Amino acid sequence: MFRPRSVDDKMPFLEHLGELRVRIMRSLYALLVGLVIAFPFSERITDFLARPVTKLGYKLVFTAPAEAFWVQMKVALITALFISSPGILWQVWAFIAPGLHAHERKYAAPFVIIGSVMFIAGGAFALLVVTPYAIAFLLSYARDTLQPMITLENHVGFILKFTLAFGLVFELPLILTLLSRMGVVTPKTLARNRKYAVLGAFIAAAILTPTPDAFNQALMAGPLILLYEIGIICARVFGRRRAAAVAASAEAEAGAPSP
Repeated sequence: MFRPRSVDDKMPFLEHLGELRVRIMRSLYALLVGLVIAFPFSERITDFLARPVTKLGYKLVFTAPAEAFWVQMKVALITALFISSPGILWQVWAFIAPGLHAHERKYAAPFVIIGSVMFIAGGAFALLVVTPYAIAFLLSYARDTLQPMITLENHVGFILKFTLAFGLVFELPLILTLLSRMGVVTPKTLARNRKYAVLGAFIAAAILTPTPDAFNQALMAGPLILLYEIGIICARVFGRRRAAAVAASAEAEAGAPSP
């Protein structure tokens, strides 16, 4: 559980801001390193992102001279975000760690590793599973009298928004597990509020999906609900481990001879 600070231990507000500034700057440095790595491959990645459209026999167009260049820059930036996610998550953990108990700070490595894997897995799931079906469904409305003319910026923006959104929602089991581990929530509370979680999943899908249609919202809400259920299972498993550890510690203290 988060450790309440005493008056003497309280960090001044300006120190908090200074610490936040340091963590943001280091995250930006990590992002810059990722950008240097990703930029040489941005053209190939853009061609890969175009495949859901090109494999259906359509071509992407750009309507401004600099559009293709800026789209590749955007692709490089989002790719850099996935590459640098371990460094960014490490900075997030370093910022919140002072508010944790000493025994909770040992979860730094699992937080960074699992968080990075889940973020990348969410992006991969969006690219390989969700967006090809979404694009195929949306383009199925084309006919002889209605031919699509899709711009590069619109298509890549659509794909990248989905990718980022799924990367974020795949962090849900980790967040729920950490909150359970810290005692902020319990598995019973999570299970009892399942109906609100389902409603929240569709609200989040309506906000995060780049199009307002129900099909694409369902493509996000479904995995989000599933991830919530996985989070409940993880919270139960870790909750039992934590309870067992507390019980063992209490038994050890009870059995120890008094000084």
